[in-house]
Amino acid sequence: MERISIDPITRLEGHGKIEIFLDADGNVANTYFQIPELRGFEQFCVGRRVEDMPIITNRICGVCPEAHHMASAKAGDAVYHVDPPRTAKLLRELLYSAFYVTDHTTHFYALGGPDFVMGPDAPVAERNILGVVHKVGLEVASQVLQARKYGHTVIEMIGGRKVHPCTSIPGGQTRGINEEERAEILKMGRWAIEFAQFSLKLFTDVVLGNQAYVDLILGDAYKIPMHYIGTVDKNNRVNFYDGDISVVDPDGKRLGKYQAKDYGDWIAEHVEPWTYLKFPYLKKIGWKGFEGGKDSGVYSATPLARLNASDGMATPLAQAEYEKFFETLGGKPVHHQLATHWARLIELLYAAERWVELATDAEITSDQFRIPVTEKPTEGVGCVEAPRGTLIHHYWTDERGVLTKVNLIVGTTNNYAPISMSIKKAAQNFIKQGTVVTEGLLNRVEMAFRSYDPCFGCATHSLPGQMPLEVKITNIQGDTVEILRQFC
Repeated sequence: MERISIDPITRLEGHGKIEIFLDADGNVANTYFQIPELRGFEQFCVGRRVEDMPIITNRICGVCPEAHHMASAKAGDAVYHVDPPRTAKLLRELLYSAFYVTDHTTHFYALGGPDFVMGPDAPVAERNILGVVHKVGLEVASQVLQARKYGHTVIEMIGGRKVHPCTSIPGGQTRGINEEERAEILKMGRWAIEFAQFSLKLFTDVVLGNQAYVDLILGDAYKIPMHYIGTVDKNNRVNFYDGDISVVDPDGKRLGKYQAKDYGDWIAEHVEPWTYLKFPYLKKIGWKGFEGGKDSGVYSATPLARLNASDGMATPLAQAEYEKFFETLGGKPVHHQLATHWARLIELLYAAERWVELATDAEITSDQFRIPVTEKPTEGVGCVEAPRGTLIHHYWTDERGVLTKVNLIVGTTNNYAPISMSIKKAAQNFIKQGTVVTEGLLNRVEMAFRSYDPCFGCATHSLPGQMPLEVKITNIQGDTVEILRQFC
């Protein structure tokens, strides 16, 4: 078989490679999306105190430390059987909403956007954030930087640091905010709403206004019907911080909702020997391989999945965009994975609106932001919607609150099977007998994973048992003296 490698893949968080195998006729026989790294946080967190986990686990990833910080703090709440005060919950969700604005902004403009603003076949030297800035202008670039600056300012004011926040602990928060800080946060939030609306208009003009891009989005190359999950509030509206996880099938029928603590009744994990990443699937349906459809347990947990799994958005401007989204794309659910970029911008607007709602709540400046933990620690689960998908932290402790076991299901991990399937379908669509394989064509294959905004820095948790290792021994002149290899 002929082999085509895309190594490394580009514009993502973490590392990965795509292996494409062609049959004798030159058609795609199979693809493998490999993640060649292992983090191992689940293992080396064993023996740590549960109250230290919100500080430890936010080092899993430099892209979304806020997500791990929140999920870990909520798991700590559950371990100690404590319900934080309302002010603590408001502060946590406010920080989290600001984080969403920064994260979705980064992906749209720096990671996913270049494929549309510059075009999927643009020269690789131009198909990046610098090319986007050159095309749309410095004024737009300054707004992108301002959005990130405001978001990280809020994170620092509430979380103690711009990166790796440290104030969410079992029982609440270590600090609150005063009226002056609240007013500043509110002002920045109102600007963020305008920025989100501007970003949606840019998407409408640049992407939806280009028939070639619309055809690409609505084409078969990136379409795979599957199940979807996402956290919703009591009214089945999208919520990032708290709620139940909604599950819908490829027809849009809700199969049920479950609380985070019951995830084990719904989610199981499959492993393959050729990657360090696990493949979660719906336990009640079962693992049927890398297949879509109602009979397969494969599901996704992306911004598109959250919109599909919900009944709407909880803020008015985002709700209007939600309705426009499904009306334009033919109704619910939407299976066109490239539409995830649009869904992400709708979430950006929701996060900004929610930011303002929380900043205007009268209790946000209360000094009742923590209650002490008094009960014996046992076991607990914390869950939030990370930008890339539903994030689960599950901790087991001894009577001293020292961890004896840890399980993490990271946002990207939920999407590993769908990403693998999307890559294969795109490759089979674009690479056929007689096709001249160009860099632009391979980029269209990469676009299949890029819509999921994967982060493999924190998502790798399975050790197949044979870790590839190569050690080069050199002398003082830098010449290789010996090469030692294991399983490679």
